[in-house]
Amino acid sequence: MSAQEVAYVPAGRLTHRFQLFCEEKGIGFTTNPSVRPFDSTTLFCTAGMQQFKPLFADPAFTGTFANLQPCLRLGDLDEIGDGTHRLRFDMIGLFSFRRMTVGQAIDFWLAFLDGIGAWPDHVTIHPDRMDAWSPLYRGRVPIRPDPDCTWSDGAISGCCTEFYRDGVEIGNIVNPLGSCIDCGFGLDRLDMLVNGTPPPTPEQVLVDAIESIIASGYRPGGKAQGYVLRKLLRRLWALGGTLDHPEFRAEVARQQRLRSRYLRLKTRHPDQPPEWWFDTHGIDLAELEDAP
Repeated sequence: MSAQEVAYVPAGRLTHRFQLFCEEKGIGFTTNPSVRPFDSTTLFCTAGMQQFKPLFADPAFTGTFANLQPCLRLGDLDEIGDGTHRLRFDMIGLFSFRRMTVGQAIDFWLAFLDGIGAWPDHVTIHPDRMDAWSPLYRGRVPIRPDPDCTWSDGAISGCCTEFYRDGVEIGNIVNPLGSCIDCGFGLDRLDMLVNGTPPPTPEQVLVDAIESIIASGYRPGGKAQGYVLRKLLRRLWALGGTLDHPEFRAEVARQQRLRSRYLRLKTRHPDQPPEWWFDTHGIDLAELEDAP
């Protein structure tokens, strides 16, 4: 069994516990292995709610669902290595459309977190919802106001209440449109909290993201998802990491060819701007800056 598979065992058990918890309450649970987006608004799936966006907008639809969705957020690229941020992460979610109330969602998550030994130290609530939502906790958890307790995915937005443990946000409950429930809790952070799984290194974070993108059917290229994959492969190489995959070896060889070409030509063209190097020789100087 590989190190990655060993690390997955406790997280897999945690997922199974969440699935059983949902099913005992009559809530269907689904999983999706891909980070492909469900619409054209993002390059990758960035939240478990993305697949349900049409249901938020349909006032005639009612229903409640739970899922496990791998997500990939490039905005965290500069935060990796701090012990809590990842590029690719698993989100366990609960989504209710004009059926579950905020109070019921709070009870749902407090019961689940209590069952796995991850009771929050405190929660935060947007000031606009403090009077209405604070009583829903019934004195069980310390509450702090936070004006940043909002969440938005384009047209879908709402105030939220967030759950914290050991100074780290572990999940939130959003109330889009005032009639829907959108909950997401980070499985990886819960796994670290409950099972003591060590935080990943920057190299591990990059490898996990790269492998997920490749497994989702993408290949390195010059734009969109392919460009992101190439950038992550280059970043992994720049950090001195490695990956036993032909795409990584091909990107390293490509970078070495570009570096050799640039070193051979730069004395002849010392004053040319980056745009000229790219347009004339296909050399992206920003890429070479990341190279070891």
